[in-house]
Amino acid sequence: MRYSDTHKEETRKKVLKAAAGMVRSKGPDGVSVAELMAEVGLTHGGFYAHFANKEALVAAAVTEAFEQSRRRFVRMTETLDGPSALNTFIDAYVSEEHRANPQRGCPVAALASDLPRQGAMVRKAFDSGVNGMIERLAAWLPNGREAERKGLATSMLAEMAGAVSLARAVSDDKLAGDLLAESRNRIKARVGLTETPQ
Repeated sequence: MRYSDTHKEETRKKVLKAAAGMVRSKGPDGVSVAELMAEVGLTHGGFYAHFANKEALVAAAVTEAFEQSRRRFVRMTETLDGPSALNTFIDAYVSEEHRANPQRGCPVAALASDLPRQGAMVRKAFDSGVNGMIERLAAWLPNGREAERKGLATSMLAEMAGAVSLARAVSDDKLAGDLLAESRNRIKARVGLTETPQ
């Protein structure tokens, strides 16, 4: 059978889409090449037509996971001004929906605790994704010099990802909801989207 000129690229995209979900839900060490290839209907041997090794796959999957998140948030915020976009982003990020769906959520909240044990290629992909998120958050902040906005965006991302990670870690749903609500409200207050909670 002769495949079209775009077949290899289409197949790679299919593998990466599945791998991005798998790496977020199971962590980098939980990604099984055999399971991944079976999920997309390909043989294990076909993996090497697309990736040199598992680390290359995981690095590409991390990049794809950040890109999926970016596209989702662009669709959600593209018609909004900076403060409205930031408000929408915080509500969607620090939410029960995000807590319940790591496989399609932000790679920062899903992967941060796994990354120190990964190789340089995977960590470089993660660093690039984190920096991209900080830049997008900083662009939505209305006041201050660039360095101040970047510093605040960095702190916000750390707090939002930490809140979601902690909410996932606890077994008590009420506690998880309280963690998310308090973090969401206080982040918004800190950036001037609401009054400071008492």
